[in-house]
Amino acid sequence: MALTRSMMRRAAVAWQKGAGNRIPTTTRAVNTAVNDNRPILISPSLVSLDLPEIWPTNSTTHDFPLTCKCSDEQTAAIIDGKSIADEIMLRISCEVRRMKESIGKVPGLAVILVGQRRDSQTYVRNKMKACEEAGIKSLITELPDNCKDDEVLNALSRFNKEPSVHGILVQLPLPQHLNVGRILDLLSLEKDVDGFHPLNMGNLAMRGREPLFIPCTPKGCIELLIRSGLEIMGKKAVVIGRSNIVGLPTSLLLQRHHATVSIIHAFTRNPEQITCEADIVVAAAGVPNLVRGNWLKPGAVVIDVGTNPIEDPGCEHGYRLTGDVCYEEAVRVASAITPVPGGVGPMTIAMLLSNTLDSAKRSVTLRCMWTSPILIERLGVTMFRDPKTLFCYRCDVSRGLF
Repeated sequence: MALTRSMMRRAAVAWQKGAGNRIPTTTRAVNTAVNDNRPILISPSLVSLDLPEIWPTNSTTHDFPLTCKCSDEQTAAIIDGKSIADEIMLRISCEVRRMKESIGKVPGLAVILVGQRRDSQTYVRNKMKACEEAGIKSLITELPDNCKDDEVLNALSRFNKEPSVHGILVQLPLPQHLNVGRILDLLSLEKDVDGFHPLNMGNLAMRGREPLFIPCTPKGCIELLIRSGLEIMGKKAVVIGRSNIVGLPTSLLLQRHHATVSIIHAFTRNPEQITCEADIVVAAAGVPNLVRGNWLKPGAVVIDVGTNPIEDPGCEHGYRLTGDVCYEEAVRVASAITPVPGGVGPMTIAMLLSNTLDSAKRSVTLRCMWTSPILIERLGVTMFRDPKTLFCYRCDVSRGLF
């Protein structure tokens, strides 16, 4: 039984006075505790602890001494996300073509876009273009800023039921008046190619579990590190930002790859000192040029997830994209770095299409597993007996499919 606060205070006083480790209690105090209607535990609910993530407008608010001498020349190798993404997209296009030739079907991706956010519109436009180039069917539902939850849920329900749609993307962030949790909860787990469903996130967090889909941007970050020959296991990694979209799943994924992970957020004290100890830095705060050169340990690997639009009348669309890392300073300290644009962004889209293709392969396998064993073999799927479900499946993504 939990002690009341007064009892705890009396116990502390008694301890300080040398009363030993015996907690003074009386029958009256115990009876009071039993009859007290207050909750047993005083810890607040987790949701009540959520606070707005408000970062400083710029990094000049941090007075942190330079810990290393920066080179006068660029020392960092550039991790070319665009060329790596192009290679992956080529493989996806080949598999989509084989799927169409084999069974007359192609993967389908549906997007729900709410509002007129310029960055969201750009992201969706790029995703639709990538689908077209890869031969993936794409659908889009656009809703106004002031739409209600039910309008989004209705669109989501239609796509959930549509058999030609294998992946559904709700473009985040949504307007603040919408209930994001309620919307994502309705999203079919089997079509959650963004990997944001609570079950996918939970399986990502738990050792021994495999999510159906890994969130696209974190998955792209890890793919960049692995394809660039950069070691993760045993390294100190710092993730700057803890959003449900990037920061949180990236930290979980790095842990699954056996990195020792620290998370920096808006309430972290001395973030520069923590960051400068990291072998791998993933910046995903959404603050332009937050991470300066003196935040980095010489030889650190920097993955810059930030894509912040900065007004620039001289650019084609009236703005340019800049990252969360001050690139000009970081390239003189880091050993490897992703540029913005051309780093993580293309990889995010490639991972989205890869997840959509995986979803389509699972869907086709489940529908045909009883009637077409030849098709199952061509899909490159391994079947095994399970005493609870009789049959299950596992996609063998390491093999050439179709």
